Amino acid sequence: MLAFQLYPLPFWLVLAALAFFAVRSWQLRESALRVPMLMILGTVAFWYVGDVLYNDYAEYQMEIEASALRNAWWEVLIFLGAFYYLTPWGHRHMNRKYLGKPSNLLSLVYYGGLKSDKLQNQFDLICRILLVAWIVLMGIGLVRVDYNFQGLFLPFLGEKADPWARGRLGGSYDALLAAAGYFQIGLAAAFGVIMALAYRPWTWVTAAVAWLLTVPTYIFDRTRNVILATILPAFLAWVFLRLRTGFLVKAAILLVGFLMTESWMKFIIQNRTQSTISAAFLEEFGKKKDDAEQMKHLGLNMFEELGFINSFIASNTYRPNWGARYFAELVNPVPRALWPGKPMIGIDYAIARGQSVDSITDDATGVGATVSTGMIGQGVVNFGRLLGPVAAAFLMALWACILARQDLLAAETGRLFLYAIGLILTFNMGRDITLLVIYPFLFGYLLLWSLKGWEAFMQPRKGLKPKSSASTIKGPIPSARQTAK
Repeated sequence: MLAFQLYPLPFWLVLAALAFFAVRSWQLRESALRVPMLMILGTVAFWYVGDVLYNDYAEYQMEIEASALRNAWWEVLIFLGAFYYLTPWGHRHMNRKYLGKPSNLLSLVYYGGLKSDKLQNQFDLICRILLVAWIVLMGIGLVRVDYNFQGLFLPFLGEKADPWARGRLGGSYDALLAAAGYFQIGLAAAFGVIMALAYRPWTWVTAAVAWLLTVPTYIFDRTRNVILATILPAFLAWVFLRLRTGFLVKAAILLVGFLMTESWMKFIIQNRTQSTISAAFLEEFGKKKDDAEQMKHLGLNMFEELGFINSFIASNTYRPNWGARYFAELVNPVPRALWPGKPMIGIDYAIARGQSVDSITDDATGVGATVSTGMIGQGVVNFGRLLGPVAAAFLMALWACILARQDLLAAETGRLFLYAIGLILTFNMGRDITLLVIYPFLFGYLLLWSLKGWEAFMQPRKGLKPKSSASTIKGPIPSARQTAK
């Protein structure tokens, strides 16, 4: 229950803005923006409002100045306003060619259409291409773990084997190992979507086997955002697109899924510093059940970090770096072997948060761990209290437009997978807007781009006419006014 006297005025303004912008987003004429905008608004609500409701806001008030917390709420409000007005503007400019087309995703939700030969042929083709990539990648992985099949595919039976393990900063060909790791995450997410939506037996079985052999390595790991990136696309695609039932049934299934995920995350938090998750699952599961029920997600504290950032800036113990953090994120794909002086991500803020250690034990200038600043806090550490939230809103508006484009072009091979994966990765971007989160989307886009290039290369040799770029699966969808009723 909310204690009205505990929260300042801008907190209530944030709640009102979230509700208002959510309703207005659903009623947008450009229907392809509805779902991406609602997803981003929900991400803000979870990581910021959810933080203070889930954790103890009174404790935040004891460790952070009231003015810093109040400024943090104003920054969330600035972000929401800027995002709401920048996104339709960006959509009209980026996707001008497709503005007259309806949302393919909403067409599928309202009318079905998954069983159409056109769509199922896409699933067949994508599954075959991904299967070849998966076999090659897993073959390399098996060699790197000395053919430890159990450790790679069945970590719950013993110890996990990581074929892409590397040093913290990397060097030599470590950038390729990092790329392989992110590519594997993308493959897992894509196979999950195929498994959820494919009707043809061969395609479904292939996707299910590949997915079930890939996801255990993430489930039995400590990285919770990767668990969500590989599990949620399949689950949500099945609930919202494949499952043809009423809203209450879907809501109940989502609730069960949330409770199961919550329970597993608590188990990970409890055991991640004492044992491997696989060993804990085999040896300790059930022993600390009572303790686990009292645990909370230590990573759900993005509003707290925003408060710390404001406090540090006010006391001059931290200064905005004027885009250096965003630049470090942008150049992250460049191998350190080619650029030894490549800037490191978030080291300055980690030092401000007290993560420096007495003795330098690695190459990260003595920093024991980096700290996520949150999507809004990341903007503030880059450009300050006023421009920072606007910069973060601009990046998320750009992301919403990119997702809307995948929706509008979903009739093209592979676009639906990109859209589903991108939507789920949006949630993880609440902790930081970073390529480290959206690498699976980028690798999927590169695969799609390569496939289209191959088709364009082969068509003249086969005497075929270029395929039309029709981008509507089925329509028209209900209007905003109809769907809002």
